Amino acid sequence: MNTRQAPGELDHLDDAAVLQQLEAAKNSMGQDLLRDPVTFARGLDSTYRMRPHLRVIGEALADVGRGLCPRLMIFTPPQVGKSTTVAEWFPFWWLALYPMDRVAVTSYGDDLALRRGKTIRGYVTEYGAEWDMFIQPGSGAMQDWSLTEGGGVRSVSVGKGLTGHPVNLLIVDDPHKDRADAESEASRRALHDWYSSTALKRLQPDRNAVVGIQTRWHPDDWAGRRLADEGRIEEGGRWRVIHLPAVADPKFGPDPLGRAPGDPLPHPKIPTRDRRLLKAWWADMKKTSIVRDWHSLAQGDPQPAEGALVSDELLRMLRDTTTKVEPQKIAVAIDPSGGGRDVAGVVGGFLGDDKRVWITHDRSAVMSSADWSTAACLLAHETNAAIIFVEWNFGRDMAVLALQTSWDTLQREGRIPPEVLMPQIAPVRAKQGKLLRAEPIAQQMVQDRVRLRGVFTDLEREWATWMPSDPDSPGRIDASCILVYGLIPEVNKGAIVHAPLPTAPTPSTVRQPPPSAGLYGRRIGK
Repeated sequence: MNTRQAPGELDHLDDAAVLQQLEAAKNSMGQDLLRDPVTFARGLDSTYRMRPHLRVIGEALADVGRGLCPRLMIFTPPQVGKSTTVAEWFPFWWLALYPMDRVAVTSYGDDLALRRGKTIRGYVTEYGAEWDMFIQPGSGAMQDWSLTEGGGVRSVSVGKGLTGHPVNLLIVDDPHKDRADAESEASRRALHDWYSSTALKRLQPDRNAVVGIQTRWHPDDWAGRRLADEGRIEEGGRWRVIHLPAVADPKFGPDPLGRAPGDPLPHPKIPTRDRRLLKAWWADMKKTSIVRDWHSLAQGDPQPAEGALVSDELLRMLRDTTTKVEPQKIAVAIDPSGGGRDVAGVVGGFLGDDKRVWITHDRSAVMSSADWSTAACLLAHETNAAIIFVEWNFGRDMAVLALQTSWDTLQREGRIPPEVLMPQIAPVRAKQGKLLRAEPIAQQMVQDRVRLRGVFTDLEREWATWMPSDPDSPGRIDASCILVYGLIPEVNKGAIVHAPLPTAPTPSTVRQPPPSAGLYGRRIGK
């Protein structure tokens, strides 16, 4: 019996085996791409720029898809890839896994939501065949289209368009149009009612998830209300939160990227290793934003508009970089931190010949005692300060020892010349109560006895957002209070109870500055 096969038959068998191997490799590759939405996007679109923060977002979204985390919020600055990833690639990835599911993409307006839906449909048309995804014939409406398997996408504005439509995955993409919309109580109430009475009631019992991305415009915005009502996972609540501020800040808890305080967030259009350019990018955004916008847009940290001791408007009016004034006494003020966990306030300034206190420097940061004492000594040397004011209510001996040790160390290291004498260390016994301490200084601002020699975004934010009901006051507020108390001691005399909340400076005290003056008001050049 002849078992030999003709050469043509062998070729045919070899071709079939190779084709089978290629098909298996292709299927394996397709499954690898489905690991998470970011891997999916990067594998299909060569223009999608991978960055570390997008990897964190992708892994969290994958947990949502696997049912490990059915409620997710993501806060990042604008233009870093979150909307493309969450509101476009993630729904496409979800449909590749669950082609029978219905996805709802919602936003503040129909146009934005529709744009997301059209993009997802484009992905299905271009890449969907790989995962047996095809648009249902006759499903031509861009707002509401279906797959042959039964799933699909509905794109509508918040507040309407979901009644009668089942939803497995709900994407809430920027539910507030802008600050004005978020600060409207009626608008917020309507949004909360829609989410509770309509959106949640469309979710299906077999599989459901909600993912929200937004600018944190207001403490009671969509995200704020959800967190207030349902809580965070780490607090025993329901929502997982991925909070990626432009500049890492320990006030938000452990950073998802493991960044140190002050480290910049990566950007899709800036190489991750170019820290100088990243820092410059976010610093420019901070410089060109008003305080509240910076904290809402870049830091995901909404600030209240009313009820604070001073207003943004007042602080902007107190900025003055040109008025000629001669320093009479230059000082540095310190509010020590508690073991390096809180912000240590280190603020510099002077008492001018115009009898005003001028704040010139803010070196506050989360620092240990060795760090804040070093920062204070360097600032005192830089500004030629004659005195360092220290809050005397807490840690008096420790503060003196830390400053003396840092000054000696800096002189040994050559950073301060050995012949330079250390400034006097003087106590300031400010009032114990936070409100009693801060209100007199706010009154001095209203009376135009305190001015800012520049833009101090973080210091201004603390003054414009700290509420009299808050149990603690931030380090920058305390340090600036200590500076004013030290330079104008009479401010600290007498009991201040129920002082009126200032909103604007006295018009008669504002004067027009000359065109050119240096940091301390001395003329530059001729």
